[in-house]
Amino acid sequence: MKRVVAFIIFIVGVFQSFGQQEAAFSHYSFNTLGVNAAYAGSRNALTVTGLHRSQWVSFPGAPQTQTITLHTPLFKDNLGFGLSMLNDKIGPTQTSGIFIDVAYRMRLGYKGKLSFGLKGGVNLRKVDLTEITTIQEDDPNFLSGISSQALPNFGFGMYYQLPKFYLGLSTPKLLQNTFLTDPENISPELGKENIHGYLIVGGVVDVSKANGIQLKPSALVKYTSGAPIQVDLTTLFYYNEFLWAGPMFRTGDAIGVLAGVNISEQFALGYAFDWSYANTTGRYNNGSHELMLRYDFIFSRQSKIESPRHF
Repeated sequence: MKRVVAFIIFIVGVFQSFGQQEAAFSHYSFNTLGVNAAYAGSRNALTVTGLHRSQWVSFPGAPQTQTITLHTPLFKDNLGFGLSMLNDKIGPTQTSGIFIDVAYRMRLGYKGKLSFGLKGGVNLRKVDLTEITTIQEDDPNFLSGISSQALPNFGFGMYYQLPKFYLGLSTPKLLQNTFLTDPENISPELGKENIHGYLIVGGVVDVSKANGIQLKPSALVKYTSGAPIQVDLTTLFYYNEFLWAGPMFRTGDAIGVLAGVNISEQFALGYAFDWSYANTTGRYNNGSHELMLRYDFIFSRQSKIESPRHF
């Protein structure tokens, strides 16, 4: 039993003390609303994006994460409204969250837009220790080890956008809720939700207008206390705004590749693979896989929709 308890503490400790508590996606540039409420309404359409990530495939208890976001402009683009939903399962721990995003948008300069956003909602966190296979059969500490918590939170963000450049700063969760999930009362506070800060930046470079080739570099910088600053770097090559592919790199963690296709002006499909070069679990799994779907609902009442929508 002690070995099992130690394993649980090790897993939780890795994610809380040495890594980011928030779910990480290789498609971060397609999931900006998940970390920055000010992004809401920025695509000038009702945009729905779904992501599924299977991390460390074939490793027992590895993270499985799904998220759906939707957002749209309101009142002649002055306001943006969004909804973010997340389901994240790691071993016996499952977190499901729903957050509402509201953004105020204003023009800054001739082509720029500056947005300020608020995010608020709740995470429901459940730990089911009955899923653990113990060394001692029918261990009483794990037969009814189900606990749950409702963790409300709120955050804010800023987002600046030009036709071919964007920059965002955000902290989606400001409350440091306490996790109370210690099966043997080893510690009254196993951990807390840490405040996370995000900087996202990206742009578009026309490599060859004649051949329709564009370069879209982007970066996501993540900071939280108790963990090193982590940077995601991605460079996507686009062909005629139809096909895209490129490498990604996550400091201290993974390398990989993204590829996708704009099936139509409104519908995009993407796939990503990454491998944890710095994590010992890399020896025992088949890498991480990610699938992205995005659809822009364009209504006839809208007189003009920017196309292409780069971000």
